[in-house]
Amino acid sequence: MTKRFLIIGGVAGGMSAATRLRRLNEDAEIIVFEKGPYVSFANCGLPYYVSGEIKEREGLIVQSATALKKRFNIDVREKSEVVKIDSETKTVTVLSEGEEYIESYDKLILSPGARPFLPDIIGLNDSENIFTLRNIPDVDRIVEFIKMNNPKRATIIGAGFIGLEMAENLANRGLQVTIVEKAPHVLPPIDAEMAAFVNEELTKNSVKVLTNAEAVKFSGNEILLDSGEVIVSDLTILSVGIKPETSLAKLAGIKLGFRDGIVVDEQYETSIKDIYAVGDAIVVKNQIGQDSLISLASPANRQGRQVADIISGLSSKNKGSQGTAIVRVFNLQAASTGLSERQVQLSNLTYKAIHITANDHAGYYPGASAITLKLIFNPDNGEIYGAQAVGQKGIDKRIDILSTAIKAGLTIFDLPELEFTYAPPFGSAKDPVNMVGYAAMNIALGQSSNIQWHELAKELLQGKILLDVRNPDEIARGKFVHSVNIPLDELRSRLGELDKTKSYIVSCQSGLRSYNAERIMKQEGFDVKNLDGAYGLYSKATQELIEKPTQKN
Repeated sequence: MTKRFLIIGGVAGGMSAATRLRRLNEDAEIIVFEKGPYVSFANCGLPYYVSGEIKEREGLIVQSATALKKRFNIDVREKSEVVKIDSETKTVTVLSEGEEYIESYDKLILSPGARPFLPDIIGLNDSENIFTLRNIPDVDRIVEFIKMNNPKRATIIGAGFIGLEMAENLANRGLQVTIVEKAPHVLPPIDAEMAAFVNEELTKNSVKVLTNAEAVKFSGNEILLDSGEVIVSDLTILSVGIKPETSLAKLAGIKLGFRDGIVVDEQYETSIKDIYAVGDAIVVKNQIGQDSLISLASPANRQGRQVADIISGLSSKNKGSQGTAIVRVFNLQAASTGLSERQVQLSNLTYKAIHITANDHAGYYPGASAITLKLIFNPDNGEIYGAQAVGQKGIDKRIDILSTAIKAGLTIFDLPELEFTYAPPFGSAKDPVNMVGYAAMNIALGQSSNIQWHELAKELLQGKILLDVRNPDEIARGKFVHSVNIPLDELRSRLGELDKTKSYIVSCQSGLRSYNAERIMKQEGFDVKNLDGAYGLYSKATQELIEKPTQKN
């Protein structure tokens, strides 16, 4: 008897499931219902079409219904919304062009995705210049509005990954862009000190950034903020997050969990037999087993393939996701994988964090640029919780490696053992991933003790002395207030100037020289800790204890 597989929703999860099912079940009947007009499109490319970086609209359409029918013999029904699931009769009710009809299934896969979260803001529903961006019809409306109205000023509400991409692309199109973010810093999924680099890049490119700010009213081309400030905006993009699209699942009696995501087991099966779910709408486990919602294309594609394997009788397992992501912001890249420091703190995990600064390839070869790499780990057993990186290039490579290390269960002690291709144009003999492993090992083995940038003020209030081992020319460009300066190369001969009855925090520009200073001082009997990331990181994250040089007339 021919099996019938119905799939609700296309794009990454749904179409991966459909095409894999066909490769494993040539005789099965496979029907995909897509509520919108395009079943397979590149939603991650939408912001770049707004700026014209992606020039052809057709480039956003990955596969057409006709092509999928011809190559895979899949019955794709666009503009067809499933409005009801009856698990007792194993049927779905479909609404298409104003008419309803019923289809039966043997197995049903839900891939409904997510929808933009719309905050309850006065005037939102009455405004004609406010848009969200989730699909091709959305981007068509934005592009058409720009062509017809020639806006000069744009506001992005929300500074997550999509919000930042839209800010960049609208700025590249010539608009004056303002970002309004409710959180204390842009790119909330990463930690504050790493997001500071992104904030600096936005400002450098004339994007105005307002954090700890919230829109409370829209009126024409004016946006009232909770501070009382009014922003004039000809075009506004709402990018304040997304919600799993689970209204159909809820109506069918399927169990929902974390933030109304669909609960699935290790075989992607929902609480109702023969109904499965994948993609943005499902609850996944992160690498420490916590419930999460991770809306990314790569996990959705993997889940679609895996559920097809499971339905077809092959051995596969839902192992969760760690949320590896990257964004380009003008000439800067920012990427992360696994847990942030904030998430680790909220989970009450034992952890340490370290930052290193290293070049993306050999410093003596032209074009080298700095990477700031953060690693969060358990110092007791070496487990890697997460990593973040910012820099002009080479970010994807390092975070991809560390994402693989987390997935494979490698520890900080394995990172120095990893061997990478090396030639001066491509990397360094000691890659930043190797170096961050060495630095983490020093912490775990007790060779170094560090404090974070946000702990410095408290440590100094307790009477500790800040020793800066940078050179005088570096100090002249900016220094810590009330710090003592002894350049590293003079430290051994000047240890007599320091008091062994005092506790010290040592800093340099990036943390490497201060680690060397820490080792010298500890072996001479001093109580000393290293300021992780040193002056370079601290001065990005905050100006609280920074003294800038006075400008000469």
